[in-house]
Amino acid sequence: MNDTSGFKAVPPTTLADLLGREQVMDVGIRPLRSSAPRIAGPAFTVRCPPGDNLMFHAAIYRAAPGSVIVAEAGDMDYALAGGNVCAVAQRRGIAGFVIDGVIRDLAEVREMGFPVFARGVIPVPGTKTSVRPLNVPVRCGGVQVHPGDIVVADEEGVVVTPHALQEQVLRDAEAKLAKEAAQSLDAWEAAHRSRIDQLLGEGGFVE
Repeated sequence: MNDTSGFKAVPPTTLADLLGREQVMDVGIRPLRSSAPRIAGPAFTVRCPPGDNLMFHAAIYRAAPGSVIVAEAGDMDYALAGGNVCAVAQRRGIAGFVIDGVIRDLAEVREMGFPVFARGVIPVPGTKTSVRPLNVPVRCGGVQVHPGDIVVADEEGVVVTPHALQEQVLRDAEAKLAKEAAQSLDAWEAAHRSRIDQLLGEGGFVE
């Protein structure tokens, strides 16, 4: 597994600026706790059919430490995971879950501090009957996610960096952050106002 630790220092906002809307999951995929810590790591992907969570439960024993398990659920009527699954994943070093679906045992998950980004909660568990392949492309929050893509998530949202672009995107992100850090608010305001006034003038705006 390639070292992806550098992405932990990159906000989703910076990645969104670089990658565009198509790599940003929709607003329904949200952290299930307040002040969610940022997670970053390679995607271990799972697709589950409606009402079934067998392969998600299998994934927690197969994903490498540092991975983000990214799941495409078949529906939002049955929970993919609960407190014990999150506890085991946490103990195994998994960075967090990003789920296009729902979980249960939210109070337990919040208490243990395990990062889960999902559409919500429901108390009904799924069944465990359908055996499917793991680490196949999935669609989560409107984004196509492949195994090994870099997932960065915090309270600002979830952004997916394609694996093939990982090194270039990280370099560009670090350069962008360094440039922003070196610019004072006064300098930013002056440049920003100049640009806004120019755009207003080009659009025929009259005071």
